[in-house]
Amino acid sequence: MKTTKAILHALGAAALLALGTPASAQDAGSLNLICSVQDEWCTLMTTTFSKTTGIKVNMVKRGSGEALAQLIAERANPKLDIWFGGTGDPHLQAAELDLTVEYKSPSLPQLHGWAQAQAEQSGWRTVGVYSGPLGFGFNTELLAKRKLTAPKCWKDLLDPSLKGEIQVANPNSSGTAYTMVATLVQLMGEDKAFEYMKGLHKNVSQYTRSGTGPIKAVARGETTVSISFVHDAPGEQMQGFPIATATPCEGTGAEIGSMSLVKGSRNLANAKKFYEWALTPAAQQFAAAAKQFQLPSNKAAQLDARIPDFKKIKFIAYDYAKYGKTAERKRLIERWERDVNSQPR
Repeated sequence: MKTTKAILHALGAAALLALGTPASAQDAGSLNLICSVQDEWCTLMTTTFSKTTGIKVNMVKRGSGEALAQLIAERANPKLDIWFGGTGDPHLQAAELDLTVEYKSPSLPQLHGWAQAQAEQSGWRTVGVYSGPLGFGFNTELLAKRKLTAPKCWKDLLDPSLKGEIQVANPNSSGTAYTMVATLVQLMGEDKAFEYMKGLHKNVSQYTRSGTGPIKAVARGETTVSISFVHDAPGEQMQGFPIATATPCEGTGAEIGSMSLVKGSRNLANAKKFYEWALTPAAQQFAAAAKQFQLPSNKAAQLDARIPDFKKIKFIAYDYAKYGKTAERKRLIERWERDVNSQPR
């Protein structure tokens, strides 16, 4: 069995071939990147790109909502060149707010249809780099101990036996939670979806700030059930935690993690080099190397066995263009605050 170090070495070699001969650090310049995926993934990507091109990468780590806020705050004097990862809705908002630039990558034909659609819907200002389905995580030991049934459908989360047993993130700060709100609205119709979320509210013990917080709490036995992206579970399973997942029988949505070039970039040529490299099969394998198991956007990328099988999941026809708009997101979150979060449990 290959060690992690050997795997990373092989990936680095493949990345080197994808990039061509590295330039000297003196000639290559720099790149200011904001990264909205997990820390290890960010580090593997930026370190490998820097070593194989000679380009100095200055990386800051931000959640997708915080990344968008930084782009808005710096729009008069941009300090960033490229934004990698994070749920696609904030990237679509950045495109709508003219914070990113149009770029039609020559790599687009190599990508899955959902990644190409993300690019087209944004006016070619963002592109999909990975996707992952929304579902449930649950602690198998706690379920057995408390004699509870694992949820398989959205309706199962309303069972009174799960009162105080569910965690989900807050849509004000979490792209995961906003994906849940938008998914339910599209699946049930808006009024019925908010009635559903009022019922769900009675069973929720905590709304976390981070979208990954609930599934980590499930893994560690701090709560029984989470609403999460199911690709976050294998990394917890690899650490020995008793966690399993399901995707809702009625249908579910998915995130499209995205990448965008920042308008006003001072290092646009280097940003485009990173952009093209990040869409290659070699670069997209760094996700699994960092124990992240979303589906890569490049159709030729080698798939880890722990990546969810999209063919076995019932997906809704998620309207990323509509629910990625700033006004729609603001309206739905305000209604969630008024109709759901302000209600007693």
